[in-house]
Amino acid sequence: MVLHSSVIALILGSGVVLLLILSAAALGIRILLKWDIKSSSEEQLSLERKTYLVSTLVQYALGFEILSTLLFLYTADDIHYLLVGAMCATGSLNANPYGFPTLYAKVAALFISASWIAINYLDSKAEDYPLTMTKYKFLLFVVLVVIVESVLQFLYFLNVNPDVITSCCGFLFSEGGRGLGSSLASLPILPAKITFYSLLTISIVLGITTLKTSRKPFTFLFSISSFLFFIVSVISIIAFISLHFYQLPTHHCPFDILQGEYYYIGYPLYVTLFGGCFFGMMVGAIEPFKNISSLSVVIPQVQRRWSLRAVVGITLFAMIATAPMVFLPFTLEGY
Repeated sequence: MVLHSSVIALILGSGVVLLLILSAAALGIRILLKWDIKSSSEEQLSLERKTYLVSTLVQYALGFEILSTLLFLYTADDIHYLLVGAMCATGSLNANPYGFPTLYAKVAALFISASWIAINYLDSKAEDYPLTMTKYKFLLFVVLVVIVESVLQFLYFLNVNPDVITSCCGFLFSEGGRGLGSSLASLPILPAKITFYSLLTISIVLGITTLKTSRKPFTFLFSISSFLFFIVSVISIIAFISLHFYQLPTHHCPFDILQGEYYYIGYPLYVTLFGGCFFGMMVGAIEPFKNISSLSVVIPQVQRRWSLRAVVGITLFAMIATAPMVFLPFTLEGY
């Protein structure tokens, strides 16, 4: 399985990312020990030159790390043809004990990598680089997450055995089965819809309010609502959104919508959800940076910009999720 072209790309890409961020982490440790922005020593000037170059390289490396989540999903779906019993990425990920942990680690790495890129962006907006120490401390944590995710990914692909019969999505997300997938699939649809659209409305209202004021209570509330909306949306995709795309009352799989049969609608659905909720959560996460004098003007401007991106992302996600309910004849009134 490791000779599959997409698998080779993922493993090689992870190797390059690891090499880059490990090198950056070595410099980061040196910066944590020697950095003094007020000093004009030769060593400080050398560190300032290197940190700009290294930050740029790490930014591109973590950018690949973000894109690799989509490539991993595509690969997991693509190799299901090679596995007995698998009908989509669900069966591929369930082929051995490393599949779903790898997916969870990749999602965590996606958010953490994007957070580092966001901090690096803010740091570059001030002449005194006030977040340099923060971002290099955070980079050490990023390195740990990426190492875990890369090891899990390698073990997953190494242990995929085409001769082992795996479970299909119809079994894992059946309403009468056991496990988390079956529990989410059996949620009552009407309360799930009310929760989803109520939280959607709250998030958009808070986002627009933050866009206009960027005051502390609203930024924190918008951040919390974005996080909750992300969780509720993932649950809703399994509980009722996927049913409308499949037009089947018993098909709850969150991965089949990534296939060509459904026009790859899962990719824009997940990209807008992840992107919108990430920017929404970051609006409140960067609120403490307002206390830094060199960023006190920059942060409110960035918060308004990111609030706009969050509202657009969340709205687009809701429009894609709602479209089949409005334009297709399938209904769930009897369930």
